[in-house]
Amino acid sequence: MDLVTRPRVSSWRTLFAAFGGILYGYDTGIINGVQAMEDWLRTFGEATDDLTNHPTGFMITTNQKSLVVSILSAGTFVGALTGAFTGDFLGRKWGIVFACLVFSVGVAMQTASTALPLFIVGRVIAGLGVGQISTIVPMYQSECSPKWIRGAVVSAYQWAITIGLLLASVINNSTQDRQDHSSYRIPISIQFVWAAVLVMGMVFLPESPRWLIKKGRDADANRALARLLGCEPENHLVTVEAEDIRSNLEEERQLNSSSSYLTCFKPGSHNKIAFRVLSGMALQAWQQLTGINFIFYYGTTFFQNAGISDSFLISVATNVVNVFATLPGMYGVERYGRRRLLLIGAVGMCICEFIVAIAGVTIPTSNHAGQKVLIAFVCIYIAFFASTWGPIAWVVVGEIFPLNVRAKAMSLAAASNWLWNFAIGYATPYLVDSGPGNANLQAKVFFIWGSTCFCCIIFTYFCIPETKGLSLEQIDILYTHSTPVTSAKLRQKLIDENVHAADHANLDTKEKDVHTDSHNDEKGGFSNLGPATDICFGRLYVLQDVQSNGQTPYEPLIFIYQNKCLNPLDCIQESKDSNGIMKCMITVSWRISMSTDSG
Repeated sequence: MDLVTRPRVSSWRTLFAAFGGILYGYDTGIINGVQAMEDWLRTFGEATDDLTNHPTGFMITTNQKSLVVSILSAGTFVGALTGAFTGDFLGRKWGIVFACLVFSVGVAMQTASTALPLFIVGRVIAGLGVGQISTIVPMYQSECSPKWIRGAVVSAYQWAITIGLLLASVINNSTQDRQDHSSYRIPISIQFVWAAVLVMGMVFLPESPRWLIKKGRDADANRALARLLGCEPENHLVTVEAEDIRSNLEEERQLNSSSSYLTCFKPGSHNKIAFRVLSGMALQAWQQLTGINFIFYYGTTFFQNAGISDSFLISVATNVVNVFATLPGMYGVERYGRRRLLLIGAVGMCICEFIVAIAGVTIPTSNHAGQKVLIAFVCIYIAFFASTWGPIAWVVVGEIFPLNVRAKAMSLAAASNWLWNFAIGYATPYLVDSGPGNANLQAKVFFIWGSTCFCCIIFTYFCIPETKGLSLEQIDILYTHSTPVTSAKLRQKLIDENVHAADHANLDTKEKDVHTDSHNDEKGGFSNLGPATDICFGRLYVLQDVQSNGQTPYEPLIFIYQNKCLNPLDCIQESKDSNGIMKCMITVSWRISMSTDSG
C-alpha cells in the first residue's frame, strides 16, 4: 500500500501548533502602535515643544525608538539558538510549552513596568520565548505532517503570524485614545491569553515521532505515528513509516558521527549539510531583507510622515491584506510548489517596491490621489509577500535539513531571521527619520527593498530546489544527488516511483557488493535464494543468498525495485500472493530460477 492512501484527518492535528505564530506576530506588531500612544510616550518619554513632528507633545529619541523595537529581535536571536537545545532535550512538544512560560515572564515585566529599562528587559525575555517558538514550531509541524499537506500545515504558522499582527493592530486601535496606562497595558497583557491557549493545546498533541526515534524511544514513536496516521500502532503503515525514519537517521549518523553546530557547516559531506544549512540561513535573511517588517514596525509613523491622516486605520488595513493574502499561499504551496512561488513573489515585490519609491519621491504629500496610489502598491507588495515569501520561507527551512542536525540547523535559520530582523528594526529609524544623524530617506527607502528583492530572485533560482510532494527523507535523497537548478527530473522520479529512505540506503551501501557477489556466484558459490526481506509493492525488494547447507546468509545479493532488476538479473514474470501484494519471479541468468515466496 502506498503511504499516500493513509487516513488524512488525523494528520491535520499538528495544525494547532501554528498558534505559536500568534505569539510571534502579536508581539512583533504590538509595539508599532504602542510606541505612538500618548500615555506610553508620557510614561516612558519626555516632553517636547516640537508639535509638528510629535503631535502628542511627548517623544522618545531615535536611539530609544530603535532600541525598544529592535531589542525584541535581540532576545529572539538568542532564543532561536537556544531553541535547538530545548527542542532536543525536552522534545518538540514540551519545548514549545517551556518557551511559552519564558514568554509569559517577559510579558509580565512589560505590563508592570513604568520605566523604560524594565520595559526593555521584558521585551528581551519575551523575545527569548518567541525565538524558541520560531525554531521549534515549524520543526514540529514538518516532522509530524505528511508530505501531501506539510507545506499547508507549516504555512499556517505564517498565517498565524499575520493574524497576530492584525490582532495587535486592531487592539492598539481600540485602546489608543485611553488617557491612562490601560491604553498600552491592555494590548500587552492580552499576550497571556495567547500563551495559555498554546500550552493547553500542546498538552493534547503527540510528540514528534522523529524526535522519539532519534532518542531511541521506538515504542513511543510508534504510538505517536499511530495517532498522526489515525490507526493502531501495529498497523503496517506505522511500521513502514518508522523504518523509513530510522533508516534515514542511521545513514546520517554513519556519515556524520556528531550532531554539533560544527557538523552543520561540514564541507564536502555526502548529503551537502553545509549547503543546506547556509541556504536555509540565507533564505530567512532574504525574507527579512524584502523590507516587510518596515511596514509592520514603522508603518504607522511612515504613513503619518507621508501625509496620510488616519495612519492607525491604514495600518489595520495593511494587516488585513497580510492575513487574507496568506491564504492563497497556503493553497498554492502544495499546488504550484515552493520554488515557483518564491520566484513569482520576489518579482512582484521588486516591481511594487520600486513603484512605491518612485511615487513617494515624485508625488507631494498634499496630493491625496497620489497618496492612495502609494497605499495601493504597499498593499499589493504586502499581498505578494504574504502569499509567497511569508509562509514559504518557513516551509522550506522546516523540511530541508537532515534529522540528525535538524534542531540545530533550524535554530541557525531562525536566528538568521531574527538577526536581520534586529538589524533592520534598529537601522530603519536612522534611514527614514529626519534630523541630525539621520538619512531622512522616507519613501526612498523602498529603493533599497526593491534592490534586495531582485537579489532574492537570483538566490532562489540557484539555491532553492522544488520539494513539493516529497517526504523529508526523500528531500535528503534529492539534495544528495542533484542541484537546485537540475533537481526537477530526480524529484519527479522520487514521486513517481515512491522511493523510500530504507530502499535508498540499502541500494547505496550494497550496490557494489551485489556486483562482486554475483561474479562469485558464477563460480558455484551459491545454490539457493531465500525469501525477500521486504514484500511491499513499490519498495525495494532484497533477496538474500544462502549457502547450500542453510547456514549464515551472505550480504544482500539481488535488488529489485518496482519489479525492475537493478543488476545482471532479469524479471521474467509477476505473481500475487494471497493478500494481493505484487511479487516477482526472477532468474539468475547463469544459475537458477525461483519465486520469492519459495524457500
